Amino acid sequence: QVQLVESGGGLVQAGGSLRLSCAASGRTGSTYAMGWFRQAPGKEREFVAVNSWSGGDTYNAESVEGRFTISRDNGKDTLYLQMNRLKPEDTAVYYCAQSSWCSGYGCDATAPETYDYWGQGTQVTVSS
Repeated sequence: QVQLVESGGGLVQAGGSLRLSCAASGRTGSTYAMGWFRQAPGKEREFVAVNSWSGGDTYNAESVEGRFTISRDNGKDTLYLQMNRLKPEDTAVYYCAQSSWCSGYGCDATAPETYDYWGQGTQVTVSS
């Protein structure tokens, strides 16, 4: 089993920045993709960004491209999401996730169904 714990959420004004962290423990696997998703009230969970197993390849949703940066430190079993130039529409609960089989190549790393392990989420609220 893998446990994921997010931190770093909070309240920030539009244009501000936050850095989310996701600490993994248990039977972690640095050979699998890790990603960030978010869910706003009344909306479905949506893909934000993914990092391949090696950390060398990343892919962002169009809505956050150029503003958010995903990274991972396999030595520390930690995934990060640096969020800059935040907008009110970024308000959501942010979840990190890890797959038990998808490396980030040859699989749909943007689909929630690809991921087997999820954190409890951290709230990000952006005021206008």
